[in-house]
Amino acid sequence: MKQFEGCKLRAYRCPAGIWTIGWGRTTKVKAGDTCTQKQADAWLIEEYDAFETAVLTLLGKARTTANQRGALVSFAYNLGIDALAKSTLLKRHLAAEYAGAAREFAKWKFGGGKVLRGLIKRRAAEAALYLS
Repeated sequence: MKQFEGCKLRAYRCPAGIWTIGWGRTTKVKAGDTCTQKQADAWLIEEYDAFETAVLTLLGKARTTANQRGALVSFAYNLGIDALAKSTLLKRHLAAEYAGAAREFAKWKFGGGKVLRGLIKRRAAEAALYLS
């Protein structure tokens, strides 16, 4: 996730227009906010744990490898847990259609209504992790 999020210690608008800071944190961020590297790192750990818990809840008792879980947490961290919950990606995973689920990552390449090269790379990396 760090590789694709990058870390910025001053709030900025992401391509979707959402105020963001640190390693992609969007919770309670507004223009002018700043943080230290230590705070950004702490937020990432805190948010990763929260997203992992939410993903595990969605997965229930579905057979899931550690790499699949990691890819799904990265996806949810970037797009939100609701996007994962409503996605065909999750439906295919829950149905044990792993190759089909992996293909779904590539569909999520838009930010602010535009195809973003960074999202194409991120989704390819998530799909590769998911299948490994």
